Parts: sequence; C-alpha cells; structure tokens
Amino acid sequence: MSLLDSVSDLLKQYTAGGTPNPTNATDHFNTVANAASPDMIADGLAAVFRSNQTPAFGDLVSHLFSQSNGEQKAGLLNQLLSSIGPGTLAQIAGGGALAGLLKGAGNEITPGQAQSVSPEIVQQLASHAERSDPSVIDKASAFYAQHPALIKTLGGAALSIALAKVAERQKAA
Repeated sequence: MSLLDSVSDLLKQYTAGGTPNPTNATDHFNTVANAASPDMIADGLAAVFRSNQTPAFGDLVSHLFSQSNGEQKAGLLNQLLSSIGPGTLAQIAGGGALAGLLKGAGNEITPGQAQSVSPEIVQQLASHAERSDPSVIDKASAFYAQHPALIKTLGGAALSIALAKVAERQKAA
C-alpha cells in the first residue's frame, strides 16, 4: 500500500458530492502533501489558480509571494519573467523597477533583489504573464508544489479545491 493509498479515505471527502469542512482542510492538506507527489500537488494548486471560486491568479500569486522568503520570491519572479520577457515590463506599472533590477542582475533576479519587489507589482506581473502565456499557471503551480507550507496560507476553501483535484487524479489512477 502506497502512502497515497493510506489517505484515500481522507480524499474521498473531497470527491464529487462530498462536503468536507474547510476548517479541516489545512490538516488534510498536510497529510496529503506528505503522501502525494509534487505533480499531484501542482495539479491541485493549478485547479485553485483556475477556479472561479477563488481570487484571480495574480491575486493568489501575490499573496503567496508576500508569504515567501527571498529565495522563493526570486524563484517566482524569474518564473514569471520567463513567461513574458523583459520587453513587456514597461507595460506594467512598476515594471520599470523590475527591468532595472534585471539590468543589474543579468537575466535573473537574486533573492536580495526580490525582497525589494512589492506584492502589488507581482500581482500585475502575474496577471500579465497569465494573459501572455496561460501555461504560467502550471509553471507557478509546479514551483509552489515544492513549498507546501506556503500553499496552506491560501486558506481552507482553496485547499479544499486543491484536495478535490488530488482526489480526482488519485481516483483516475
């Protein structure tokens, strides 16, 4: 029996027709995150980012960014920037500041530089990146799947959506 099989009863609460209590979602997510592969967690997070029951992708990413350490912030920024390219930064309010950081850093934002970027700029950057390259949602999901403690900061309703997607994928397997 795999670790994921050991949480199958827990995941059944999140399948179609289930009505799990969102207040338990954080504990359930902890359990599932320890058993599931990062790919499954990424699928769950992508479902959160695409859901019409949660705030927009840019808002969610901005929230995660504000909870991140410098290394995580830099990783996310570099991921978003690779989806839009430096030429489009001028179209984003505050994008000039990011362009300036890139000039000083080569092609990558460093953790120290990332600390100076506001969540508002990240929100705009993420929203623009989503419009330019919808696959950025999958890239951001894969990135944050490596940091499940950050995902928990999205709250019970978002975690319930992620767990439902993990349950759906496990059921299909």
